[in-house]
Amino acid sequence: MADDRGAARILVAANAERSSIRVVTYNIHACVGVDRRYDPGRIAAVLREINADIACLQEVGVRRRIGRQADQWAYLGQVTGCRVITAASVREHGRRFGNAILTRFPVLAAYSIDLTIAGHPPRSAIDADLLAGDRVLRVIATHFGLRAAERRLQANRLMAALGRPAAANRSPADAVLLMGDLNEWRGRAGAIRSLDRRLGRSAAARTFPSWMPMLPLDRIYADGPAVLSDVCVYRSPLTRLASDHLPLVGRLYWAGREPPRREGLKISRRRRRSAGKPIADR
Repeated sequence: MADDRGAARILVAANAERSSIRVVTYNIHACVGVDRRYDPGRIAAVLREINADIACLQEVGVRRRIGRQADQWAYLGQVTGCRVITAASVREHGRRFGNAILTRFPVLAAYSIDLTIAGHPPRSAIDADLLAGDRVLRVIATHFGLRAAERRLQANRLMAALGRPAAANRSPADAVLLMGDLNEWRGRAGAIRSLDRRLGRSAAARTFPSWMPMLPLDRIYADGPAVLSDVCVYRSPLTRLASDHLPLVGRLYWAGREPPRREGLKISRRRRRSAGKPIADR
């Protein structure tokens, strides 16, 4: 009897894991490791190890060819077999990089939210609608600035975007997932206070620097019937070397009853109007 109960618990756990969504946020430092070596293959290996359904990446370099791929986002999408949504927004020391979402789910729509604050380098967030089974999951991937006042304004701008009614041509989201490098080391006294009030507190796991993590710069938030659990830092010899950040991973579970099936919901790659600037999935 005890063996039967144990087997039943294992089966329940396995079914729950299969029905969950594995997510990760990861600042890949333009594929330059702590040894200052440019090696996109190491980042690709980390992403394959994590095997996430949704990966929000920061500092993804563009215009640097990798084999037959023109940019890092194209290469990482190919080696992981994921769809890619990109938004390049920052130029530093002659390099151009930005955010990207890699996902196994169909992309319904994608927009760019401008987070640029006057007097600071350009920043943005990707705001994408993914079709996760019968549900629309709104995923926001972002990278905040380095100054405290800048981050506070960027957090407020994101909260304003979340608070606006959905555009008429945009499917209402069943839940929201927000991930990124928020560059906030002051805890809840800083810019994340407004995020915590709107989305609930996030796990403050130390992700930076990768070789001796001391600061919880990377965060994952979930809202709606999506419940976030098992949030942890992904540590391995390779992650300590591949970037100056460690990946932060978690699992998203759906709480409550199954939603009604969405009849006639069509996947479109056309550019659409919204409060943000539309972008296309790759």
